Amino acid sequence: MLFEFIATIAAGFGLAGIALVITHLSKLAGKKAPRWLIPLFGAIGIFGFQISQEYSWFGQQVAQLPEGVHVVKKVEEGTWFRPWSYVKPQTLRFIAADSGHARANADNPDIYLVNLYLFERRRSVQQVPQVIDCAAPARADYVLQEKGSKLSIDEHVKQTTAWRPLEKSDPLYINVCINKK
Repeated sequence: MLFEFIATIAAGFGLAGIALVITHLSKLAGKKAPRWLIPLFGAIGIFGFQISQEYSWFGQQVAQLPEGVHVVKKVEEGTWFRPWSYVKPQTLRFIAADSGHARANADNPDIYLVNLYLFERRRSVQQVPQVIDCAAPARADYVLQEKGSKLSIDEHVKQTTAWRPLEKSDPLYINVCINKK
């Protein structure tokens, strides 16, 4: 984030420098450039760089994902304080599933444990373990089993999780259940 701040300031100074050159060239031509030209170019540089970063963030993050991690959901939105986002909505958060490292349950091969990664602009990545039942299809949050518990993994999963239905067209189901087989 520090590098982005430095780059934003540099973009502002860069465009303000171009306006300064235009101002001096206009003096040589015998005309006077408006006084607001330099601050306007500086603001255009700052806003232009920030808008460019907002739209390129998703692509940069996806390019850095390791092999086996796939995007299963992205959220695009527009907000009132970013009026340009109504023309082209921005992707400010997305969910990726580590389907390449999904582990099948030894007792029930239709149940997988997979890590979901929640990405959001200007926030750290969160990891959420999920249990996917490919037979149902359904998903549930995985709650770690206590040490010394006599329950099997199947019994533990059934008792400690709330299952939510999962559509067969859902990218999470497709990545974990269909592409794994």
